[in-house]
Amino acid sequence: MYSHRPALILALTQLACRPPDVTKASAKAGSEAVSRKETAPSTEPTVSHYDGPTQVVLLGTGTPVDDPERQGPATAIVVNDTSYLVDMGSGVVRQASRAERLGIVGLATERLDRVFVTHLHSDHTVGFADLLLSPWVMGRRQALEVFGPPGIAEMSENLHQAYAADIEKRTSGMETLEPIGATINVHEISVSGRVYEDSQVKVDAISVLHGSWAHAYGYRFETDDRTVVVSGDTSASNAIARACNGCDVLVHEVYWSPGLASLRSPDVTAYHQAHHTSGADLGKLATKAKPKLLVLTHQLFTGADHEPLLREIRRHYDGPVVSGNDLDVF
Repeated sequence: MYSHRPALILALTQLACRPPDVTKASAKAGSEAVSRKETAPSTEPTVSHYDGPTQVVLLGTGTPVDDPERQGPATAIVVNDTSYLVDMGSGVVRQASRAERLGIVGLATERLDRVFVTHLHSDHTVGFADLLLSPWVMGRRQALEVFGPPGIAEMSENLHQAYAADIEKRTSGMETLEPIGATINVHEISVSGRVYEDSQVKVDAISVLHGSWAHAYGYRFETDDRTVVVSGDTSASNAIARACNGCDVLVHEVYWSPGLASLRSPDVTAYHQAHHTSGADLGKLATKAKPKLLVLTHQLFTGADHEPLLREIRRHYDGPVVSGNDLDVF
């Protein structure tokens, strides 16, 4: 189905979908919020020595917790200096700029023009306005391509309306910016399968179960030299394991099981147990998926540091695993 919305959305692509395949049944969702006591450990970013054309950059590894050391969820797959973002949490543009200063040329602000949204929780989308407007002001001269679940088109339209006065002043006032740079091309996804392809990458959406969202996705990126799977928020999913199947890098969310007792209510604990992935379950999933490298992101440490979380995973998985920090490069 296609819908044309002048001045905002050049193309709205809607694809039909298979139901999600997960290893845990859905449970009644509680709040996504967690205790403000949660503070993740802080370390300097790690830059890998992989010298192929495809790099994985953790722009933000945070959760809804207001940890100043971890920006909102965002991961970049960079192929030959072209970036493909997954999610757009808080700080996404400035983190990309920091990564550019570390040598990742494809994350220059004006090059940020594609994003694949896993689901519509606020921590994964609160940077949308920044991603639309800041690269435009800094020189992007093409539309922002946004791929995501149903509802992303409505969010895009509302965002465009919220900044209509700013866009009008910047295009018809003294700044004379080109309107195309503030345009959003929305591609709504309601199916697992191929959602994007160009000369450098093939992208497949993977249906997963997360909370009460009717549609939530992970993404699989296949390039000439690497296959990368990003889980998004999900309970342990057979679909993610199948999509990886020996992939080069599996970027996966996780929580430290013993720490759930410190959350603010039994409902919140039950929500995380049902709709996120524990270290133990991730270890079991990784044993099936067999990634060459497992990278942890969106970690809910609940007072712990990296090592207890890694120990929980390693009880069930003996492959290479790294607990990620913002601006890690793999």
